[in-house]
Amino acid sequence: MVLRGIQPLKKNEFEWISRFMYDRTGITLNDGKQALVMGRLDKRLRKRGLTAYGDYFALLGLPGFEDETTVAIDLLTTNETYFFREPKHFDFLQKVIFPQYAKQRGLRIWSAASSSGEEAYTIAMMLAEYFPGDGWEIIGSDISTQVLEKASRALYPMSAADKIPPSLLKKYCLKGRDEFEDFFLIDSALRSRVRFLPVNLIEPLPDVGLLDVIFLRNVMIYFDQETKQKLVQRLVEKLRPGGYLFISHSETLNGMKTALKLVNPSIYRLEA
Repeated sequence: MVLRGIQPLKKNEFEWISRFMYDRTGITLNDGKQALVMGRLDKRLRKRGLTAYGDYFALLGLPGFEDETTVAIDLLTTNETYFFREPKHFDFLQKVIFPQYAKQRGLRIWSAASSSGEEAYTIAMMLAEYFPGDGWEIIGSDISTQVLEKASRALYPMSAADKIPPSLLKKYCLKGRDEFEDFFLIDSALRSRVRFLPVNLIEPLPDVGLLDVIFLRNVMIYFDQETKQKLVQRLVEKLRPGGYLFISHSETLNGMKTALKLVNPSIYRLEA
């Protein structure tokens, strides 16, 4: 059977998937994202033998289609990241925060939207350099199970190494051979220090204990003000007194009611 061409996304269909994504993830698909939706879901319709987006959307959330629902959410979730992104944050981490814990209890850091793991492993490299022994822990999380699998595997194309300082690349990354010649793998000792969890940030957060630092960068740009306010409040409850919250330089907590105090551009602290 020859499959007919897929019909363009209709207005009511886009409105439906926008509501679905908002309810499930807190992400707002603004008008103008129709092409993005079509481009990312086109292959799923073809795989299901469907020609209308409405017919595909009718499957999402239904019993028996849990895997398809997860795939659709993964595809519509933006997961752009890279090693040592926004380097001023890591300078602050090394110069201001690490010295505070040099002679104290273990440092616990949560990369709350870790995507495919680059942020979490960047922090891990820095921690391993400053605290060579034990005494620190990193948790990485994301709503997308697909990118969490990549994060756990810790295998990246060599092009992703551009921002990693040569000394750290040599010490913590292994160059692939044969079929993996164009890839590198995060060293197993470092990999073992990072734990990844599936987390939907608009749902009740998991019991991960109290954290000293939370990274939540380039996430809230997709949320409306109400969703951001609720999320920040839940994250504050996970911070120890004196703990820090990092957001991206393109984000702000202006207009929110929060116990956090701005201490550096896009870096906030919960007063002790």
